[in-house]
Amino acid sequence: MFKKTTLKNGLRIITVPMKNTKAVTCLVLVGTGSKYERKEINGISHFLEHMFLKGTKRRPTTLKIAETLDRIGGVYNAFTSKEFTGFWAKVGSSHLDLALDWVSDIFLNSKLESKEIRREKGVIIEEINMYLDTPMRYIEELFEKLLYGDQPAGWLTIGGKENILKFQRKHFLDYLKNHYSSLNTLVCLAGNFDPEKAQEKIKGYFKKIKKTSPKPKIKVIEKQEKPQALPWFKKTDQTHLCLGVRGYTLSHPQKYAQEVLATILGGNMSSRLFILIRERKGLAYYVRTSSELYTDSGYLVTQAGIPHRNAREVINLILREYKNLRQNKIPQKELKKAKDYLKGNLTLSLELSDVQASFYASQELLTGKILTPKEKFAKIDEVTVSDVQKVAKEIFRPEKLNLALIGPHRDKGKFQQLLKL
Repeated sequence: MFKKTTLKNGLRIITVPMKNTKAVTCLVLVGTGSKYERKEINGISHFLEHMFLKGTKRRPTTLKIAETLDRIGGVYNAFTSKEFTGFWAKVGSSHLDLALDWVSDIFLNSKLESKEIRREKGVIIEEINMYLDTPMRYIEELFEKLLYGDQPAGWLTIGGKENILKFQRKHFLDYLKNHYSSLNTLVCLAGNFDPEKAQEKIKGYFKKIKKTSPKPKIKVIEKQEKPQALPWFKKTDQTHLCLGVRGYTLSHPQKYAQEVLATILGGNMSSRLFILIRERKGLAYYVRTSSELYTDSGYLVTQAGIPHRNAREVINLILREYKNLRQNKIPQKELKKAKDYLKGNLTLSLELSDVQASFYASQELLTGKILTPKEKFAKIDEVTVSDVQKVAKEIFRPEKLNLALIGPHRDKGKFQQLLKL
């Protein structure tokens, strides 16, 4: 289903041919992100990602960059996370060469001009303002700040305004030199193409990539001895909360059981918390539980938007369900439903070439090992009722509880007192 090749310079190439599509996605993934930053340059990974789309020698302006793929109806973008940065283009398969030319050009030949850096500062400041004005989005960042505090894992990926305003061209050149290398980069092609011809094309387009020794990220320090809460005062129409616990890492054998547990709690519209809090109590429009897995940290979290006056009630309802799962085994029927949901959801998402590219590339970059969908399904199927309860007993403990809230709340102690199991 896929082929991985490592070139002499260390660049990895993954090809994922798909017969039943007329599209092709080219994704470049680099093993760097905000977890690789020092405090004084927090936000530079994301800022640099923006700068790759501001002009090259051959396509000197943002307009020239954008219209290259706009002319053929292609879609394209870039993104930055805690542990990786990506650049991608998705086009009709007849335009494969153009997509490879475009992605390799912005990745290898961006000018990083000072005037564009100055201009983009305003764009990123407004992006920060947008997140701060979107509690449903910002609450996720606030939860990680609560978990990890003053270390890279706890800082905003987008950075703070003070850092953004002081960045100069030299900061970007230094970061590029220290964190972008053939050794921590891979190119993944997914869609309708000839695998052998495509691999040779990738080699040609990316032959200029430099081989250096990328700097490692700073390892996460996990430290928590008691429940903790972090209210962020804002005049909103509803309270947004994240209530969760520290969990497993991406390489932990129980990560699949944690994903099943999250699905049972709030992974879909028939999950326990969705039915309880939304359908029976009418206390939320959205309520969900997710499992977040990083290479050296992880957590399970329930997120909801609720009436201010019902915050205490909803928190208690979530905690009650956490405690229930710790004390009682789930029915076999509920386990099967959660497994089938996870497998079916992945199957449907992999209909798209861009999701295929991300599926294979992210595994390779973060773990150095790729599981096919079939192999993933087998791992999910291995999860037992006892596994789910074991995970619940390990992670649903008072000293692991964390609650972040956005709304008209200031009393941290009032919420911290609620965090009991």
